[in-house]
Amino acid sequence: MIRAMIVDDDALVRLGLADLLDADDGIEVVAQAADGVQAVELAAAHRIDVALVDVRMPRMDGITATARLRALPHPPRVVTLTTFDLDEYVYNALAAGADGFLLKDTDPAEILRAVHLVATGSAMLHPAAARRLIDRYHRAGRPRAAAARARIERLTPRERDVLALLARGDTNADIADRLGMRESTVKSHVSRILTALEVSNRVQAALLARDADLAP
Repeated sequence: MIRAMIVDDDALVRLGLADLLDADDGIEVVAQAADGVQAVELAAAHRIDVALVDVRMPRMDGITATARLRALPHPPRVVTLTTFDLDEYVYNALAAGADGFLLKDTDPAEILRAVHLVATGSAMLHPAAARRLIDRYHRAGRPRAAAARARIERLTPRERDVLALLARGDTNADIADRLGMRESTVKSHVSRILTALEVSNRVQAALLARDADLAP
């Protein structure tokens, strides 16, 4: 059972998301927060697997809340919610440790899919929007690009192949199919990639790959 938390200052949004998630037999909404401060307090008191976090909120915004949530001893996975797919705040949330983002008008079935995917350690990024977002707000200067390439040099050629596909938003199953390997092998590669690159999740690995011009 996936234990979820909804973080949004709009009570109607919280209600709608709670109804949606509770209708899924594999998800239980165990906490709801109206801002980032309350979200961090609730996550520290309850074991949360996945938090859906709005970007713009009073007291503590979703970006700061994401960083605080990910710094907890038992950090939840975080999916950022936003109204606009090119919102610069969303990039900042991803850099802070979010495992993906969704638009608030995303199809309900895709929201449920995102919660399940993120709970297993995968990322949920709207491919086209993610690409535009990163391209617009993650222009790499030479020093950052050189540093990114130096980290990627730590990887084996096969791990670089996996990273390139991961960076374009492919799931473990997609990568396994394209590279002709088992999904369990892909998971092992991804785990080693995150450790070698010194990043906490797939999204940050993808950002690093784009800095190094590895991503397609």
